[in-house]
Amino acid sequence: MVSENLKSINFLVKSVFSQKSHWLLSGLFWLLIIFPVQAIELRVAIKKDVSNVKVGSSTEAIVKDGTGRQIGELTPMSSLAAKTEGNNITIANRLGATELIIEPTENGYVWIGDRWYRGKTHLVREGNTISAINYVDLEDYLYSVVGAEAVSTWPIEALKAQAVAARSYALYKRNTEANSIYDMDTTVTTQVYKGLDTEYTTTHEAVNSTLGQIMTYNNEVILAAFHSSSGGHTENVEDVWSSPLPYLRAVVDYDQKAPVFQWQQIFPVSRIKTLVAGVGNIRGLQPIKMTPRGRVIEMKVTGDLGSANLSGKEIRQALDLRSTLFRMSTDGKNIRVSGRGFGHGLGLSQWGAYYLAQQGVDYHRILAHYYQNANLTKLE
Repeated sequence: MVSENLKSINFLVKSVFSQKSHWLLSGLFWLLIIFPVQAIELRVAIKKDVSNVKVGSSTEAIVKDGTGRQIGELTPMSSLAAKTEGNNITIANRLGATELIIEPTENGYVWIGDRWYRGKTHLVREGNTISAINYVDLEDYLYSVVGAEAVSTWPIEALKAQAVAARSYALYKRNTEANSIYDMDTTVTTQVYKGLDTEYTTTHEAVNSTLGQIMTYNNEVILAAFHSSSGGHTENVEDVWSSPLPYLRAVVDYDQKAPVFQWQQIFPVSRIKTLVAGVGNIRGLQPIKMTPRGRVIEMKVTGDLGSANLSGKEIRQALDLRSTLFRMSTDGKNIRVSGRGFGHGLGLSQWGAYYLAQQGVDYHRILAHYYQNANLTKLE
């Protein structure tokens, strides 16, 4: 059945992405839209609210206080403990201030926690804890994010699409959700960022060849959501999150070759029974509200003593499922879950982009497909 679907997809790809496609035209239109911008620095929270953190630099580094006054230096290749002491943050029990900034010389790297990062380190005290913020150029940040979010050996057009999506997403978050200390963190709730550990030659190429390119709608950067695999079709944003957005629309996906396209898992009933105390022995699990593409919004759990409703998100979190696109059955002892896809199913499908790139579809058209009505815009 899957091979049959792939044959149909191959035909559809050739048809949809022909030279006559309007997506090709929209993919080229970006060349006419250029906004001036200076180098953009992101503030990425590497460690938040910790009692201490290891810091260092690959080269000699200047240490400044929060006013920018130099108060000392760090020798190269030393991992030193930063912690709270009195009203200050101290490094190795000697350099102290309420805020500390570590700036490497000669384009060196900073050590935060257990990894190397580009840019500089800003240590901020919050109560009795420390947050370590990496101040890093947007393009340098993307070298790592593309390698952490995608697979470095994938076709370069798929990595370019990921670079543009990640750049757009970072700027959207910076513009809409930044606080006084940082713009974003390093988790899957924003974007995974692991410093030099996930930089590769291919991720540098993908970022450099799309330098400054973002997706926009009405001249504003879009919420360029992305996920691993939709399970065959992406979703309209309002069916999964909240308000409608003209560029996050449901489209056919090309992710049938993804290792997470279909999956099954089995759990003991006890894993979910604590969420529905009072229903007794669980006899049935039936979706009562779903998205148009079948993701579970609400499920009815029926037992021999009663019933209760759970949200799809609650079930996914409790069982650590790949997505909410699932169905469940039980024999009274175990729960069998059959599902598709990995992630929320909105925007760019990474495995879909991978397949399209394999078929020779360039990143302009990949982005135009997954972000309907948006333009590829050049920041220059």
